Amino acid sequence: MDGVLVHENQAVPGAVELLQRWVDTSKRFLVLTNNSIYTPRDLSARLRASGLEIPEENLWTSALATAQFLKAQMPHGKAFVIGEAGLTTALHEAGFILTDQNPDYVVLGETRTYSFEAITKAIRLIGDGARFIATNPDATGPSKEGPLPATGAIAALISKATNREPYIVGKPNPMMFRSAMNRIEAHSETTAMIGDRMDTDIIAGMEAGLHTVLVLTGITGPDDVNAYPFRPDEILNSVADLIPHI
Repeated sequence: MDGVLVHENQAVPGAVELLQRWVDTSKRFLVLTNNSIYTPRDLSARLRASGLEIPEENLWTSALATAQFLKAQMPHGKAFVIGEAGLTTALHEAGFILTDQNPDYVVLGETRTYSFEAITKAIRLIGDGARFIATNPDATGPSKEGPLPATGAIAALISKATNREPYIVGKPNPMMFRSAMNRIEAHSETTAMIGDRMDTDIIAGMEAGLHTVLVLTGITGPDDVNAYPFRPDEILNSVADLIPHI
């Protein structure tokens, strides 16, 4: 989503036209984000303010992927959650009980108000045997004032205190893409992934067996690609370059 369809809360040139072309040609698609703060409904409203009409059913977040993964692992389980409405709502809808009393999982997501008390509780619960899950590995998030500590940074703090590493569901885990494909009944042989980051989008898409497209409107620049031992199938200036091919 960020760096591919939107940049600094503005639609990337060509994004509106690409989305409309997918609709007009009945292409199944999902817009993915590692951000676990917002529900799909909230994200849809935020994207509308940026000029993009994306229905909530076409949005797939690391929170939704985490909830789906945990539901498959332990239906009707219990979780202690550090996160916002996007994560708590997804887990509720997956049938989980959110509690700090003998939870099966400690689930760490992104929030703008990390609580020392909640982090301490998470450390103690993991020490008592709760399984440690994180929605994504991103160490920082953006803000107008500069970088903010995000899920990956807090996960590192908890790991240091517990000597336990989390299982991370979001990108670059290819499970994020596999769960998205299951959502729209897609197959890897006929699915493409469009992203702006080599270290999350492209590697996860490649490992999920997808056709990978890197666009240069986000994090990765043209000179950065050679620093990685793998390459995307295509490199384009922006999503506008895809429109003639659909």
